[in-house]
Amino acid sequence: MDDPILTPEEREAINTGRWFSTLSPTLRHDILRCAYVKRFKDGGLIFSRGDEPEEWVSVARGSARVSSASLTGKQITLTYVEPGTWFGDVGLFDEDSRTHDVYAHGETTLVCVSKADFQRILQTHVEFYQALARMHARRIRSLYGMVEDLNTLPLRARLAKQLLHLSRSYGVPGKEVSETRIGLQLAQEELAQLLGASRQRVNQELKSMERESSIRIEPSGLTVRDSNALRRIAASE
Repeated sequence: MDDPILTPEEREAINTGRWFSTLSPTLRHDILRCAYVKRFKDGGLIFSRGDEPEEWVSVARGSARVSSASLTGKQITLTYVEPGTWFGDVGLFDEDSRTHDVYAHGETTLVCVSKADFQRILQTHVEFYQALARMHARRIRSLYGMVEDLNTLPLRARLAKQLLHLSRSYGVPGKEVSETRIGLQLAQEELAQLLGASRQRVNQELKSMERESSIRIEPSGLTVRDSNALRRIAASE
């Protein structure tokens, strides 16, 4: 850990997180008062499958890549945890081991709360239980939505929805006012893994969207040129 102090941008990411920002000022203060900072280089191991859960964490910068190993030993990316999102609490509740490997994707900063402090805050704030229940309910809704999409939508629609999600979570201004560049650096193979599809099929759909001027494929990543067009694809397919 090079610097135990959050930068203003990192603190802003935590404070404006969709879930954290709904908490009372007292609860937010008690969480951050006992939190500590960890910094990881790109590819750094955060958790290993089978580890005993000792921390509850949030991403303040970069991203946490959650993955699992296939039977051949290949790492399969399941999701990316964006700045402002807290995770790792399930193991603290059921006292079971970590279920997946988690790596830093890009230069990544985490805000961490120890297991002991997590339990203490639970005992001190009834609100914390209620807030965590809401968080878990949102996760379950999202999970069911992903399963439904996987079984009912064609790849083109799923890809459009994924690109919209990535542009919301990691979007930065593009070359034009109406454009949003996806700041998360993803290889097409990684994007394909998120969708449960082959890289070749995802590449074909990306090129089709580029011909339609919905997106632009660049050496540094993807830019969403027309988010409304992606919404129409997601809704109509």
